[in-house]
Amino acid sequence: MEILKVSSKSNPNKVAGAIAGVLSKDNQVELQAIGAGAVNQAVKASAIASRFLKERGVEIYLIPGFVEISINDETRTGITLKIVAGKREEVEPQEVTESEA
Repeated sequence: MEILKVSSKSNPNKVAGAIAGVLSKDNQVELQAIGAGAVNQAVKASAIASRFLKERGVEIYLIPGFVEISINDETRTGITLKIVAGKREEVEPQEVTESEA
């Protein structure tokens, strides 16, 4: 799985384009961000990518988590957003019986 590192100075539109590019080849990509500003840009990029991909019939799902990253022999905790893509399918509503509820 490809990992995209996002900083507070990253352009969300460019990151969204990178997300869409990776998802055109693979069904998942991971964003890594350290710090509030970087996490903000990563979330914005995910929202932009979601809107762009939805027009093409692709839904994305985000799975947030923590990641330990070593920078200059110092371990930092960051946020990881695993993005998984799938085709949107029309699902017929199903009745739920009393025994299933």
